[in-house]
Amino acid sequence: MIVEHRTYTFRPGTLQPWMKKYETEGLPIQKRHLGHFMGIFTTEFGNIHQTVMLWAYDSFEDRDRRRGAMADDPAWQKYIGEIWSMDAIQSQEVRLLKPSASTPLIG
Repeated sequence: MIVEHRTYTFRPGTLQPWMKKYETEGLPIQKRHLGHFMGIFTTEFGNIHQTVMLWAYDSFEDRDRRRGAMADDPAWQKYIGEIWSMDAIQSQEVRLLKPSASTPLIG
């Protein structure tokens, strides 16, 4: 198993409009393709213009296959074009995490 950890930093004032669009349009598309959605979190302290998303995959190959299928989906292409035109996301950081042997995983 691997966990994809995505941190998005937003321009001030754009997080809530982005979140509304993501939760109603983007997330359903991603759930169809990506599988195990672990959650989306907003920052309470620190940089308050951030979200963290967590997705679990069986392997790196599973992630590549799923994300490739999503990228080819016309609904995702339409959605992502609309998201970029919002000019809300200031930066994005992606990490792929491999749990250690002692990590308890929620099933």
